[in-house]
Amino acid sequence: MMMEMDVPPPKTESLGRLTDDVLDVLIVGGGIVGAGIARSAAMRGLRTGLVEQNDFASGTSGRSSRLLHGGIRYLAQGNIRLVRQSSREKRVMQRIAAHLAEPLPFVFPTYQKTKWPHWKLRIGVKCYDLLCNGRNLGTSSAMHPAAAEAAVPGIRSAGLTGAVRYFDGATNDARLVLDTLRSAVHYGAAIASYTALTDSRRNGSRWACRIADREAGAEHAVDTRCVINATGPWSEALPHSSISLRKTKGVHIVIDRRRLNVSEAVMMTEGPRVVYAIPWGERVYVGTTDTNYHGDPAQVATEVDDIDYIQQVTNAFFPAAALTRDDVISTWAGVRPLVADKGSPSDVSRSHLIRMGQPGWCDVAGGKLTTHRLMAEEVVDMLLNYLGKDKVKPTSSEIPLLTAAETAKGFSSIVPPAVSRAAVEFYCRHEWAVHLDDVMIRRTHWHYYHPNNMEIAERVAGWMAGCLAWDKAQIEAERRRYLAHKD
Repeated sequence: MMMEMDVPPPKTESLGRLTDDVLDVLIVGGGIVGAGIARSAAMRGLRTGLVEQNDFASGTSGRSSRLLHGGIRYLAQGNIRLVRQSSREKRVMQRIAAHLAEPLPFVFPTYQKTKWPHWKLRIGVKCYDLLCNGRNLGTSSAMHPAAAEAAVPGIRSAGLTGAVRYFDGATNDARLVLDTLRSAVHYGAAIASYTALTDSRRNGSRWACRIADREAGAEHAVDTRCVINATGPWSEALPHSSISLRKTKGVHIVIDRRRLNVSEAVMMTEGPRVVYAIPWGERVYVGTTDTNYHGDPAQVATEVDDIDYIQQVTNAFFPAAALTRDDVISTWAGVRPLVADKGSPSDVSRSHLIRMGQPGWCDVAGGKLTTHRLMAEEVVDMLLNYLGKDKVKPTSSEIPLLTAAETAKGFSSIVPPAVSRAAVEFYCRHEWAVHLDDVMIRRTHWHYYHPNNMEIAERVAGWMAGCLAWDKAQIEAERRRYLAHKD
């Protein structure tokens, strides 16, 4: 059962709560890991603050494959521990956020003379179910070639030896961040978007920090006993960071489902890489790439080569589709903050690392969307031990996320809601949306879903103007800001 939403306090009140007393922990980073830590810390009685330099979920956590998955290919790598952890956590997400954890069947076609023979995958998917303690989101099965062709119309028949079907979960990544943050605020956390950490110095047993409200242009002092660096691909840039990252870029493309009519997710392989075609309402999104990335995470963007690669793999598995660049409705690109390791990007472990490099300063790196809650619990366990506080029993795996009553109207669904003034006003008043791209890209995914997204953005800007008292100059500035969005 979902908890009904509290109305979040205005930003001025949140900033006041961040600065008016000593915090137990200041979390830097408003993606899924930071949100999860804020929720867990507040639930366990810590005085908790969180700041994010841009919009919540504006980094990797809003640019993922939108899956809750155990990682069946990690099973092939022999990483049983990660698969077991992830499998357990996807079931936890179904328990505490059922509206954001829809069972999704995956079909993995098998072919002659590949490293993925049918007999091996039949065994693999059964092991996958067992690692969920026999309680996966659905029961795996095997198919002969004719059944595989019936399940996935248009799949390449030459050399087809069959397929296996297994289950993971579909989610809405940015929505999961927002609902997790709602829960953190409900339990007492003070959070602020568009607020950057500008300085942090050890001061006795505390950390003296400075934060800057990027909207108001004002700086504030924050005293905290602990700082958590949960900034994902920006982690190395923080001055006290002890993290070394291997950053990789992942790109997805969105096409009309009439061009690739799959009713279940399809797993396509190309060497060590895996590309998924995932049904998404009237659309299908396909990805991801997995290449080393050395640039500024804020500047990551889809390149023509990324689109060509995804379409090349897809057309090899669906020859009749003959996808071209003209079929692409939208794209998104994100940077994975993987723990530094050797090997190809596709083989780098998705395990996480939690390290207290200096007293009271904790870096968190790696991991996956699926395991964010587990990472958060481990961080808070470390904090409680460091602060000498009683080990309050964690309950984040049992108590549902705080969600909006508007969920029933479709505002918190995996597929974008209907475009309406009521939805836009809700996001502005209850979900910290202050810019046009906040609504179009992260609160709704209308930017990715609708080919006429610019037309929709014009209407949304008008509605936001009425809600946030924008004048004509501000409306034009928001329009330019939205047009400048890279992906």
